[in-house]
Amino acid sequence: MKRVITYGTFDLFHEGHYNILKRAKALGDYLIVGVTSESYDIERGKLNVRDSLLKRIENVRRTGFADEIIIEEYQGQKLSDIIKYKVDLLVLGSDWRGKFDYLKDYCDVKYLERTKNISSTELRGEGSTYTVGVVTDDDEDSGIVWETKYVSGLHVECVFSENEDAARSFCDKYELDSYYCVEAQTSEWEPGFDCFLSQVDIVYIKTEQAKRELYIRKALESGKHVISDAPMTGNKEKLKELFALAAKNKVLLVEKITLVYLRAFNQLVWQTHSALVGEIVSVKCSISQDHFEGGRSFSETAVQPLCAIIKILGKNYLEVKSNVVKDKAGKCIYDMITMRYPDALATIEIGTTVDVEDEFVVIGTKGRVTIPNDWWNTGYFEAKIDDSKGLKRYCFNFEGNGLRYLLQELLIMISDERTECTRLFNEESETLADILEIINQRG
Repeated sequence: MKRVITYGTFDLFHEGHYNILKRAKALGDYLIVGVTSESYDIERGKLNVRDSLLKRIENVRRTGFADEIIIEEYQGQKLSDIIKYKVDLLVLGSDWRGKFDYLKDYCDVKYLERTKNISSTELRGEGSTYTVGVVTDDDEDSGIVWETKYVSGLHVECVFSENEDAARSFCDKYELDSYYCVEAQTSEWEPGFDCFLSQVDIVYIKTEQAKRELYIRKALESGKHVISDAPMTGNKEKLKELFALAAKNKVLLVEKITLVYLRAFNQLVWQTHSALVGEIVSVKCSISQDHFEGGRSFSETAVQPLCAIIKILGKNYLEVKSNVVKDKAGKCIYDMITMRYPDALATIEIGTTVDVEDEFVVIGTKGRVTIPNDWWNTGYFEAKIDDSKGLKRYCFNFEGNGLRYLLQELLIMISDERTECTRLFNEESETLADILEIINQRG
């Protein structure tokens, strides 16, 4: 008797789940289905699971395909289950391709292609599942496809690019349903983009900065929620127009600055505002552009530290100065930005082609808070209080590249019918755009 095992959360049970169970059953004589527990989903960073464990188990049972249902409760359980249940074949979705090849020493492993044009269609009308489309210049996803797998109720379905080769490559690479591009005969982008918009609820825009405003405006006018790489535009007044357009159409416009969605950073802001280190006198942060892939511009790098400073010290700065060091060709290789507040000073070091030591420090009258290394992707911070011995570390769950926490918050805001992001308020984004405009004009 050939024994087959497969695993999943099976939240918001749909036809795609049904099909993978049906196909797994057809591959053997006895099918064991592992359903993830709530605690394991939390541990591995799976967010926003809607259905209870009992309901998810019942949905699997009702298909009639499972001969036995078990609960997956911890990392590494698959190996134990394979040995315990004398499994011959492990079946997983193709999005996990290669990640469990190490188990081939214990049983056969087969990755099944996901069922296209099904996963979200039937639930979309009920408001339980939202489809995501990506607007891009290349075939890199910046983590959006993988991160949505950890946020229940989201599916990336299609892609749009002005470059047909990039669109096709993206679609094939991430196994999406469809791609759209500029029409070959007319060289017009709008017909393809309109078709793309008709297929999605949420648009993620990751093009070069110069193109973002146009795509954002078109998507908002079509009543779509928008996530955009930051900065969304280089002008404060244009940004105000975009926020007003989003409010008019009762949709959300969100800048992809994942830092403000991380629990560790939000706790740091709350603790410093609650006088953990006394009155804040200085915020210092350093960031090297070399850590970011894809030819990130100076402005795209600068939004991270500027956003952090605005969240801690506020919008009412008195003065901003940029001290640029350029190479012999006139290109910026290093910048020291200083921002003066009524009772505090902020400094930012940005290394574009030179290496700087990444660090984030808040100095107060009674101590300091520090995040070393890649502080924009943090799950902890350290506090040193003057009258205490040693450091106190505050640790919080952090998985992936942080984007899943933004996506989770987006679904909450959509459910609450908000038209303004509450983790980064519109006025804070406008202040950020204003500062960038000043720096770029002087640079």
